[in-house]
Amino acid sequence: QVQLAESGGGSVQAGGSLRLSCAASGFTFSTFCMGWFRQTPGKEREGVAVIDGDGSTGHADSVKGRFTISKDNAKNTLYLTMNDLRPEDTAMYYCAADSGFCTRYQGRVSRNRHDFAYWGQGTQVTVSS
Repeated sequence: QVQLAESGGGSVQAGGSLRLSCAASGFTFSTFCMGWFRQTPGKEREGVAVIDGDGSTGHADSVKGRFTISKDNAKNTLYLTMNDLRPEDTAMYYCAADSGFCTRYQGRVSRNRHDFAYWGQGTQVTVSS
């Protein structure tokens, strides 16, 4: 069955960096739309970045220029490299997967969280000022 396991979270000071990993198994990783989402208590889960099967990517405006989504198809692993972290980036970060294509609209790549079928358990990122 599909399994997604996030790792790499932790505590860091503002301006620091972290790299999250998501180990995937049980499906054809290279063809899926993959994404990173984050959530804080009392708020809705928000999209951070997505990457399509062909490697096309999309990033939320709030993280553009600081975060980069990538993947290694040979290792079935999804990454989120986070630089210049800010206290407002503090959240639980989730990896998600879906067999459909990511959404393409006006040159942007995205996918609504409701359209992802599979989710990991999350990894906590805490950024202190």
